[in-house]
Amino acid sequence: MFESCHPPNLIPVQAGRDYELTPYLQPLADLRGDLTIISGTSHPDVDGGHAASKSWLTGAPHPGAANFKNSISIDQLAAGEIGLQTRFAYMALGGGGLSVSKNGVQVPAHGYPARHFEAMFLDGRPDEKARQIERLREGRSVLDTVLDSARRMQGRVSRLDQRKLDEYFTAVREAERQLQKAEDWQHKPKPKVDAQPPRDIRDANDIINRARQLYDVMYLAILSDSTRLLTYSVGDSNAVATLPGVTMNYHDLSHHGQDPEKLKQLGAIESEHVRIYGDFLRRLKETREGETNLLERTMVLMGSHMHSGGHDNRNLPILLAGGGFQHGQHLAFDRDHNYPLANLYVSMLRRLGLPIDRFASSTGPLAGLELKSA
Repeated sequence: MFESCHPPNLIPVQAGRDYELTPYLQPLADLRGDLTIISGTSHPDVDGGHAASKSWLTGAPHPGAANFKNSISIDQLAAGEIGLQTRFAYMALGGGGLSVSKNGVQVPAHGYPARHFEAMFLDGRPDEKARQIERLREGRSVLDTVLDSARRMQGRVSRLDQRKLDEYFTAVREAERQLQKAEDWQHKPKPKVDAQPPRDIRDANDIINRARQLYDVMYLAILSDSTRLLTYSVGDSNAVATLPGVTMNYHDLSHHGQDPEKLKQLGAIESEHVRIYGDFLRRLKETREGETNLLERTMVLMGSHMHSGGHDNRNLPILLAGGGFQHGQHLAFDRDHNYPLANLYVSMLRRLGLPIDRFASSTGPLAGLELKSA
């Protein structure tokens, strides 16, 4: 996800399959058949300008309110179902963080490519691994003690408290599963990849090269099946991108007020982000997996929680690539009465094999997004 987007540069005027490529889409011309542009969607009652980023993957209403309580994000919901199949249940990259746990807490994310690479591919010394296994076992021992104490309370609490205890037991059992999985993976060698460890970029303004590094990390994570769920938030709003002609930070440029110079600089930054998104899609498409390729087996969602820099949380710019869907179209929904963005999330969760009928404000799967025939 990026902070906002200048819609005329991204979203075509025409709906359907015969749309004219916009300036941001022109570098993706060769990928036209691999992606779908979606407009006229949003989350009902998600407002608050920048605060809406908290709800982009959850759909929780009124994120700017003082009493706001978030709900689980789609990646964390999926991680709870398929996360145990890989070394890492999910990976959260970049700044800000979009992932939210089932109790409404933001999942930490970081934008250090070298650290992500090390976690996936570099084995620690034997003594380090032994200490990590011991810490994991100690964690399980603590959970056993806590469960024993809680079970002794079961017969002495009210029916309401009993339900609370059941929720508690469920959470502890899930923590036990995660600890057991982590210990099991400690005994397995990490995969080897034909890539050099990246060196973290220290220049806060070199946002494009850092984004390329993070896309490299995500590609390697998918290639090695280290995880099947990745969430990347750009989060560089205060940086002055080291690009020719750019002299202002992204946030100020997004509040352009139709100023031609600001729009020019904004376009330079956003077009680069879309360009490297396209490079990522091409790498997936060029990587064979059985009789198909990684892009066909991977859903790649790109978008923003705002329509533009004017703090408008409706008519969101959305691109979806890959995943075995019938792409090559612009799905244009009603700009005045937006279609639920959560319907797209239902389609994505179902594609992962989850028996999901509703998510947040959804009314079903996304209309017009169909799977390719077998």
